[in-house]
Amino acid sequence: MSESIRSQMEHDRRWLRDQEGKEQPDDLLRALDQIFLPPSAAQTAAAVERTAQAVAAETERALYYDVIEAPLVGKLNLALSSRGLYALTFGGSEAEFAARLQRAGERSVIRDPVRVRAAADQIRSYLAGLRETIDIPVDMSGMTEFQRQVLGAVRDVPRGRHITYGELAQRIGRPHAARAVGRALGSNPMPIVIPCHRVLAADGSLGGYSGHGGVRTKRALLQLEGAL
Repeated sequence: MSESIRSQMEHDRRWLRDQEGKEQPDDLLRALDQIFLPPSAAQTAAAVERTAQAVAAETERALYYDVIEAPLVGKLNLALSSRGLYALTFGGSEAEFAARLQRAGERSVIRDPVRVRAAADQIRSYLAGLRETIDIPVDMSGMTEFQRQVLGAVRDVPRGRHITYGELAQRIGRPHAARAVGRALGSNPMPIVIPCHRVLAADGSLGGYSGHGGVRTKRALLQLEGAL
């Protein structure tokens, strides 16, 4: 600190004491010190730590996405959180997908092919018939408890097999909730990875499919897996 600043501080201290004829409160003098004195090493380190924590928190909440081309489904949009795959759609536009992610909460939504690449490569290889499993963690934090039960049970249906909506309802202990199960499957935020295409109608017909291409895509996925 320069000699001129020190001199000015001392002058200000004397002036304040002279105004009342007594020592000024310590908090006022500390305030003056904060104005004129440079931050200490400890204060600088604390500020750096707070900044790092804020950046880490924002990174933790951010959603990273990319748009790729994949066999069977064409254009595919996928997004990851720090916990795993957060959303996947195919056939829709990038703008619609990004807007959907924004509506999911107050998060940064960033297109980042590098962060998404490993998951994208797995899905693309699966749809090309080059691998038989997709080993990607999924983030179910945005789902209701019922959705987590239904979609968690669907993940346990192995490749090449299928079950009915009623059987799935029984698996989660809700034997009379086949319709609710169907609605939960229809809102599946990450089809293919959570294989809702493996759930059929009670008569063995394909039933519905909310993914792009509808039943045609559902049939293609089941044929890829050897279930038809």
